[in-house]
Amino acid sequence: MIKKDKIKDLHYTVNGTISAADLQAAADEILTEYGKKAKISGFRSGHIPLTILRQRYNASAMGEAIDKLINRELNDYITDKKIRLAGTPHVDLAGWQIGQDAEYTLDFDILPTLPAIDLEKFTVTKKTAKLDEAEVEKAIENIRKSRSVAEKQPDDYVAQNGDTAVIDFKGFLGDKEFEGGAAEKHHLILGSGAFIPGFEDQVIGHKSGDEFDVNVKFPSEYHAENLAGKDARFAVKVHEVRKHILPELNDELAKSVGHESVEKLREHIRTILNEQYDEASKRDMRNELLDILADKVKLDLPDVLVDQELNMAKQEHDRTHAHCDGDCGNDHKWDDKKERKDAERRVKLGLILAEWGTQNKVEVSRDDLQHAVWNEASRYPDPKQVFEFYNKNQNALAMLRGMIFERKALDAMLTHVKTKEKAVKPEELFQQADVR
Repeated sequence: MIKKDKIKDLHYTVNGTISAADLQAAADEILTEYGKKAKISGFRSGHIPLTILRQRYNASAMGEAIDKLINRELNDYITDKKIRLAGTPHVDLAGWQIGQDAEYTLDFDILPTLPAIDLEKFTVTKKTAKLDEAEVEKAIENIRKSRSVAEKQPDDYVAQNGDTAVIDFKGFLGDKEFEGGAAEKHHLILGSGAFIPGFEDQVIGHKSGDEFDVNVKFPSEYHAENLAGKDARFAVKVHEVRKHILPELNDELAKSVGHESVEKLREHIRTILNEQYDEASKRDMRNELLDILADKVKLDLPDVLVDQELNMAKQEHDRTHAHCDGDCGNDHKWDDKKERKDAERRVKLGLILAEWGTQNKVEVSRDDLQHAVWNEASRYPDPKQVFEFYNKNQNALAMLRGMIFERKALDAMLTHVKTKEKAVKPEELFQQADVR
C-alpha cells in the first residue's frame, strides 16, 4: 500500500509497504504455476507439495512476487493521479529480507501535460522557385549519357574530357612501387573524378599507344595512411580511347524509358522536378515550424528523458571520434552545456509532436512503414539486406515508425499554420532545405 508521496515538478518520490503475508500469498501463486512443470525426484509434475516448492524456489518466486505487487500498486497510483511515466522507476527496497514487510521507495519522472497550441497564430514562409527549363534539358542529357555507347576511336584520336581511356598504370613512391597502385586495362572515364585529383587531367590529350608518367599528390585525408599527403608517380600506358556516342533525342529514346514521346518525357521530368521543389520547400517549412515550437511552447522536461538523450549523443560522439586520439581540434570536443541544450530541444520537440499527434489522431499505416523501408532500401546496393534488418530488428522498426509519426504530425500541424510565400532561386531553396 502506498503511504505517501513527494512531488517536485515532474519528479515523484513514492513510499509504500507490502505486507509479508501478501508477498508470500503472491509467491505461493507463482510457486503453484512452477509446480505444474517442475521436475523433482519422487514427485509427479503438478502434484508437488507447496512446502517442497517453497524449499526449492521460494526466493525466486518471492522476487517475481514483489515486482508484480509493486507494479500493481504503481499502476493503481498513476491511474488515480492521471499521470504517465516518462521512464522506468528506480526501486529501493531498503534492505528488505524474505519474511519481512517490504518497505519500498519509487523514484520516477512523469510526462508533462502539453499546453494548448494555437497553430493559427504561427506563420511560416513557403519558399517557391520557378522551374528552369535548363534543368529539364540537363535531365534529358543525363538520360542520353546513361544510354551512350563507348566506341573505340582511331589510334590517332586524342583523348578528351568525357572519353573513356583503357589504360595500364603502376604507382610509385619515389622509385618503389606501392601496393594496390597498379591495374591493367582499366576503363577510366576522364573527368569523372574517380581517380585522385590531377590524374585524369594528365591523361587527357594522349592517344592510343602513348606511354607516359602522371605525377600527383595524394590528398592529406586519403584513406590509406601510407599514401596520404605523399607525392606519387604513375607509369601509364594507353591501350585505346573510346568516345561516348549519345543516342539521338527522339521518340524512340523516350519509349526506351517508358514514355510515348520526347514531349511526354519532358512533362514527366517537369513533374518530378516540381515535386522535388515542393518537398524542398516543405522541408524548410518543417524546420521553421520546429524552431517556432521550440521557442514558443513552454514545457517542463523530465530529467530522465534529457539525460537519456544526452547519453546517447555522448556515445555517438565518442564512437564517431574514437580515431581522433586527441588530434581532432576544438570543433570535435564535447561541449556538455551546448549538447545538453540540444538534447533538451530534441526531447521537447519529440514530446510536443508525440502528444499533439496522439491528440489529433495521427497514425502510421502499414503502407507508410513499407514505403519508408523501400525508400531506405533503395539507397543501398543490396536492398534485401535492409529488408532483412528491419524484419529481424523490431527496435529499429519501432524507431522508424516513430520518425514517420513525427513527420506526419509535423505535416498535419503545417495545415493549421499561416503561410507567406517568398520567391527564391532554386539553389537557395535547396540550400535552405537541410533538416534540423
